[in-house]
Amino acid sequence: MVAQRVRRRRAHIFAKEKHGHYVEPLWCSARLFDVEFFGPRGSIILDPACGWGRCLQSARDAGFRVMGADIVHRVEIGPGTQLGPIWYRTHNFLTGPVPTRAKITSIVCNPPFDHVEEFCRQACRVAYYKAAMLCLLRRLPAAHWLTELPLEKIYLLTPRPSMPPGRLIEAGNKPGGGSQDFVWLVFNNIRTTWASDAVSIRWLHRDRGRDNGLDAEKSFHQAMAESQKAGAE
Repeated sequence: MVAQRVRRRRAHIFAKEKHGHYVEPLWCSARLFDVEFFGPRGSIILDPACGWGRCLQSARDAGFRVMGADIVHRVEIGPGTQLGPIWYRTHNFLTGPVPTRAKITSIVCNPPFDHVEEFCRQACRVAYYKAAMLCLLRRLPAAHWLTELPLEKIYLLTPRPSMPPGRLIEAGNKPGGGSQDFVWLVFNNIRTTWASDAVSIRWLHRDRGRDNGLDAEKSFHQAMAESQKAGAE
């Protein structure tokens, strides 16, 4: 009983943020890049709702070139990031692709929670290879639209991350224990076959060594070969 009371005190429920700017801990995207292959080093990762640029920092640390966009320009003020100069546009991703001629290999994003479906659909149209979106776990049972997209993996985040509104962090508040469970949804556009019942579910731990990744680079080149073969037939 005492432990339950302590747990309730440490879990925070935040007032709704106007533009859906909730800031994930850096480990959420850093660990995703540890275990998931998003393309060869040097290829382009786009975050179309980049906020303070935490997904972009993880992508750059993993060896990718990065591009960012958001409906509100926040990327230069983000505490806890060390991005430096990047390609950035203030842009509403849901009205159309980010205005660039560059080939977007993959998209990794923490979208506004109320627009996850729209971001997933648009990301799968824009990205050549993969798209990964953070999503509230509790919304998955009703997300029947996922059967229409090339969903490949679901990563359950553990421990439960806290994602407070950015304004609270700017005000000097420190994130506490999370009150919601989150997952990464990973879509793969170059799979030649896919079905909703073939989706793999994995746990993504904050600490390295506590989860098992695939030989991702091998699977990428294998999938590319299959895609090219299918296109030639």
